[in-house]
Amino acid sequence: MDRSRQIKSIHFSDFSIPNNRLVVIAGPCAAESLDLCRTVAEVALRECASRNLPYIFKASFDKANRSSGGTSRGPGIHEGLEILAKIKAEFQVPITTDIHLPDQAAIVAEVADLLQIPAFLCRQSDLLEACAKTSKPVNVKKGQFLSPQDAKNIVSKLEEFGATGAMLTERGTTFGYNTLIVDMPGLEIMRSHGVPVCFDATHSAQRPGGMGQSSGGVRESIPAMVRAACAVGIDALFVETHPDPKSALSDKETQWQLDQFGVLLSQAVTFRNEI
Repeated sequence: MDRSRQIKSIHFSDFSIPNNRLVVIAGPCAAESLDLCRTVAEVALRECASRNLPYIFKASFDKANRSSGGTSRGPGIHEGLEILAKIKAEFQVPITTDIHLPDQAAIVAEVADLLQIPAFLCRQSDLLEACAKTSKPVNVKKGQFLSPQDAKNIVSKLEEFGATGAMLTERGTTFGYNTLIVDMPGLEIMRSHGVPVCFDATHSAQRPGGMGQSSGGVRESIPAMVRAACAVGIDALFVETHPDPKSALSDKETQWQLDQFGVLLSQAVTFRNEI
């Protein structure tokens, strides 16, 4: 990957994407509680700081895309944003979370520094426009149904809507039933659209609907995919992590063990520095 090529930056108060460091976006899948978010933020920030990696905390206030109606969706927008605001203030880190409806954009933008669009909603023009109008940068997860080339249209929409910054995230592509694969050369294609590219390691390990009423996953595949993505070249790495994944309220099969978070980062840094 030609890192000298001009990329449109995403600016935060204390750093930008891209830069010469790998940006890490990490946190629990859902903002289950303030205590959980504090635990994860403390470890993730410490591990990132020790490697001089910029860190963005992530947790979802609502898991609207669930395999079944009976599974947990999280604390909701008001309680969830309160948790995120406290983490942001206590740890002095940027915050990101996903939104699902256009009327959520302005509310979430009061707390979040980076707005995230879920993969299944990546082509929703009204949602993209609402996010762009907040003047916050927007991270869009490429849909499991889109090619890397198709993601150019997402970038074009955000530019037309006046977004201050955009990033594309790879989180796997549908391969038959209940399976995802990652097109590693596609990372370069996505970056050729002139925006930073993030690799979502944990969602790429999912087996959507693979557990019947919930998604399964192949957690042991995560380190290999991280090494591969970093060797190709990425600007940001997305990891959902939890101190006890088996007890997590969502994505328990793919969240990365928190006490192994530093090990995963070390592999990412090593392979990214090789290119």
